[in-house]
Amino acid sequence: MLSNINLKIEDDLEIALKASKKAGDIIMKYYKHDYEINEKGYHNPVTTADKEADSFLKNTLLDARPDYGWLSEETIDSTSRLSKERVWIVDPLDGTKEFIEGVSQFVVSVGLVQNGKPIVGVLHNPATNETFYGGSGYGTFLNDEKLTVTKKNSLRNMTILNSRSETRRGLWDPFKNSFKKLEPIGSVAYKMGLTAVGKADVFATLRPKNEWDVCAGVCLINEAGGISIDLNGNELEFNKKKTLIESGIIAGYNLSVEKTFKELNKE
Repeated sequence: MLSNINLKIEDDLEIALKASKKAGDIIMKYYKHDYEINEKGYHNPVTTADKEADSFLKNTLLDARPDYGWLSEETIDSTSRLSKERVWIVDPLDGTKEFIEGVSQFVVSVGLVQNGKPIVGVLHNPATNETFYGGSGYGTFLNDEKLTVTKKNSLRNMTILNSRSETRRGLWDPFKNSFKKLEPIGSVAYKMGLTAVGKADVFATLRPKNEWDVCAGVCLINEAGGISIDLNGNELEFNKKKTLIESGIIAGYNLSVEKTFKELNKE
C-alpha cells in the first residue's frame, strides 16, 4: 500500500496508522457511554478516553520506536525529546469537548517530526470511519483515496473551517462577509484533515494552539500541496521547548492562505 515512499517513513506511517485505529477503538468504548470527566484547566476537560488512548499510544509507538522522542497533550513533558531527531507528537483525543457533547467531530492525532519538520501524519475519526494519512513524499489520503487541497484564488469562493468556540465568542463576526462560508467544526486536527483533502478551502484559527493540535494536520496539508503558517506569516516548526504556537494559524492552498492571511490581518 505504501511502497512509493522511503522505507523507514513507510514503516513509521504503518505503525502510526495501526496505533491510531486501535486508539480509536478504545475511545469508542466510551463514546456516548459512562466515563469520568476532569478539568485540567478552565474549559479544558480530560476524560477516561483521553487517558486510556494516550497510554496505549505511548506504549505502542515507543515500543516500536524506542529511540524516538515523545510529546503528547496528556503526558507530562520531558526535555529529553529536544535532543531526539525524530519525535512522536500526539493528541490521543483532539476534540474532547465534541466527544463529551456526542458530536462526531474528534480524532486521534498522531504526527511524527524529523528535525522539527512533520514527516508522518495520521488523523483517525473513529465515529465517522474517516482516516486521513500521509507521509513525506507520499501525498495525503482519505481512507484509500489520494486527494489534494482545493485551489481557490477568490475569498468570495472560499469555505473556511473555523472554531466552534471562536464562533460562539464572536471572534469571526468581523469576517462574516469576507468569505463564501464560515463553517464551525470541532477538533483543530479534524478541520486540518478536511482541508487537506479538499472538503473545504482553508482552515483558520485566531487563537493559540499547541504543537499536538496541529502537527499531524500540517503534514497532511503539506503533502496535499498546501502550506500552514501562523498569523505572523511564519511556517510552523515542531519539537520546540515551548509547545504553544501563540498566534493563530492558517492552512490550505498557498494562494488561498496568502489572501486569507491578508484579510485576517487587515487593520
